[in-house]
Amino acid sequence: MAEVIKLEVVTPEHRLVRADATQITIPGRNGYIGVLPGHAPLITELAVGEISYTNATGQVKYLACAWGFAEVLPNKVTILAEVAELGEQINVAEAKEARERAQQALRIQTHGEEYEHARRQLELAENRLHVAGKVSSVVGNVLP
Repeated sequence: MAEVIKLEVVTPEHRLVRADATQITIPGRNGYIGVLPGHAPLITELAVGEISYTNATGQVKYLACAWGFAEVLPNKVTILAEVAELGEQINVAEAKEARERAQQALRIQTHGEEYEHARRQLELAENRLHVAGKVSSVVGNVLP
């Protein structure tokens, strides 16, 4: 059996993932970080992006996440995300509606707090759609 590292992904609402992984990719603030068992300790701020990991049986799993922190230890990765969602549980229609609302808000707002909120919501919706598309292509489905 390959070496594994424990992965835990938690949001303010609940724990999404508790799994053994052979490799993990995290969207760090300054770019993606690849983690293998025995990785040097570090703490990083999360960006909006995709968490992927290969579980102990070799299956690749995807999550959409945004904002928060990740702690990497040689034998465990803990991700505390403000927002995270399992790829296979993303509601594509809802994500498309959120993207449209954010795009409409950005057409109206050109600066300020409302603009920044809309920009963040657009980034989040587009990431959710990206991850849902990845999961869909893995299982051979096509997004509507």
